[in-house]
Amino acid sequence: MTAEPVRRAEIVAALSLATDLAIGQPLEFALKSCVLGMRIGEALDLSPEELRQIYFQALLRYIGCNADTYLLSALVGDEMAFRREVARADLADDLEMLTLLARAARRVTEGEGLVAMVVAVLRAMAMGRAVSTPVLSGHCEVASRLAERLSLGSAIARNLGQLYERWDGKGLPSGLRGEAISPAVRVVSLAQDAIVLREAYGWEDACRQIGSRRGKAYDPRLADLILARGDDLFRGLDMAATMEAVLGLEPEPHAWIAAEELDQACTVIADFVDMRTPFTIGHSRAVSELAAAAARHCGLPPHDSTLLRRAGLVHDLGELSIPTSVWMSPGPMRHRDGEQIRLHPYFTERILTGPAPLAEAAALAGRHHERLDGSGYFRGARGQALSLPASILAAAEAYQTKIEARPHRASLSPGAAAQALRGEAREGRLDGRAVEAVLAAAGRPGRATPRARTDGLTAREIEVLRHLCQGKTLRQLAGDLGISPKTADNHVQSLYSKVGVSTRAGAVLFAVEQGLTAGA
Repeated sequence: MTAEPVRRAEIVAALSLATDLAIGQPLEFALKSCVLGMRIGEALDLSPEELRQIYFQALLRYIGCNADTYLLSALVGDEMAFRREVARADLADDLEMLTLLARAARRVTEGEGLVAMVVAVLRAMAMGRAVSTPVLSGHCEVASRLAERLSLGSAIARNLGQLYERWDGKGLPSGLRGEAISPAVRVVSLAQDAIVLREAYGWEDACRQIGSRRGKAYDPRLADLILARGDDLFRGLDMAATMEAVLGLEPEPHAWIAAEELDQACTVIADFVDMRTPFTIGHSRAVSELAAAAARHCGLPPHDSTLLRRAGLVHDLGELSIPTSVWMSPGPMRHRDGEQIRLHPYFTERILTGPAPLAEAAALAGRHHERLDGSGYFRGARGQALSLPASILAAAEAYQTKIEARPHRASLSPGAAAQALRGEAREGRLDGRAVEAVLAAAGRPGRATPRARTDGLTAREIEVLRHLCQGKTLRQLAGDLGISPKTADNHVQSLYSKVGVSTRAGAVLFAVEQGLTAGA
């Protein structure tokens, strides 16, 4: 593996492609908004530090967007379609938001009859605010924490915590108003909205909408600037929004990641991906650990073990191209959903091909669903086209997935999962040596139980935290533990206070980071 430091912007820019997928925008949307945001900042003659904050805010604005996506999906179905519509809307316009929720509810119940549609629409309208407020607040909290873990500094972490704030004080999570909102947040919010509105409606209609939100969603000075100088600010924007060009825009001095810190960056990617549903929490970390341990069991060189650890952490990044509603479905999968799923390893590779230190891990990660007999995807590679590390990653992913519950099936016991993997090896789909190495790694005493940091949590609070990781509501949690909802809420608020979070998503991320999800 490379011993050279890596530019932090390379990792962040690649991660921005994944956030594009997660919010239903075209690839390179965040890159484009970075270019536009920097142009706006330069037109305002902002300081180098303010430009640096704009740069990373544009690329990372939606790094927390995966948190608790299953809650949004339960309400609106295909959350990507919903997010594309919401991106064009004024979030403080209750009538507009109710209309979008009603439209989403109609999509969810398509073909189920009038009564089902009316019930779904009423439910969406009743629950919309109750679901969206904690979910959006969780996005902010998770984004801030992931930025801290990428060592981007307190200012950028703070800015990401202001993700949905508005000039008029009607935003989230803190209702900040006017100049209390960071300049970078104000610039990027307007830049991204301007791109979405322009591409959806054309520049003339976009200007009307920006003007109508002037002094409401947007800083009046910024709105006036983009309305007056839009032609100049947007000139050649599509051509300028390449990965190379955006990397060239990063203000000096550049931020770097030491070679030994690259695993931490990959772990950020893993947690970002896995936060979308309760049943994927910690999945990528577990696959990574299994694969790296199996490589050592096989006597592979340290290079291969490191490569497998990183590939395991990032292997599911491409799953963000698929609506969470597909993963949450308890019934049989539709053909078109299956075709989408078969492409997700391609998107993993596509996103991570750019950063040179991750290119080799990306190529390996793109093979995690390949099978020796050619029945896998997305390439349909077979036999000698699959290296032993690729076979190990495939076996590790298969084993870990089998011992995790999914909406359409229960989890297998470790013994049953081992039997299933050996069956696949006998039938020529998985490599027998890789299977035995993964099972040996899985059977190591103490595996997947890192030293937990409890931050003073009581045993009951840890139990409550693990129930939160399972996606339990307060009422469900109380029922499972045999306590009243009020007592359950007291435990939740106490653990929030102790670990320094204010949302379920923040608590779940803490649990993953500190190894407290075991038994969840």
